[in-house]
Amino acid sequence: MTHLKVGDTAPEINAVDQNGEKITLEQYKGKKVVLYFYPKDMTPGCTAQSCNLSENYSHLQEKGYDVLGVSCDSVKRHQKFIEKYNLAFSLVSDEEKKVVQDYGVWGLKKFMGREYMGITRTTFIIDEKGIIEEVITKVDTKNHTKQIM
Repeated sequence: MTHLKVGDTAPEINAVDQNGEKITLEQYKGKKVVLYFYPKDMTPGCTAQSCNLSENYSHLQEKGYDVLGVSCDSVKRHQKFIEKYNLAFSLVSDEEKKVVQDYGVWGLKKFMGREYMGITRTTFIIDEKGIIEEVITKVDTKNHTKQIM
């Protein structure tokens, strides 16, 4: 569970996108950002969530939002994910797990009696000044845009 809360300054992002290009939160100053953390490309829940956001991307943009997805997948895997599902926004590759740790979404998870370390699905709504407006921890992967709006 994240330690960040509404009113906190969003931690900076220093990572690369699906094209290997440097990406920072600073690049999005002046825009609202939907920053969503998801466990893994090509899995059912992550695909549903990403596709829901992509299908509604123009509507989100009309409301002043840009979208960034973050997982620990590689640049190459992100490229395949974007191509397969025609995603409309950038994905951040955080293989070193710095961003997920800064946002407090990396931790112990349990699934089918097994414990492992991974990303807790969480979305941060960040305002134009880099302040967290909302933290969504109970993500509805199929209707995530509705949760955001």
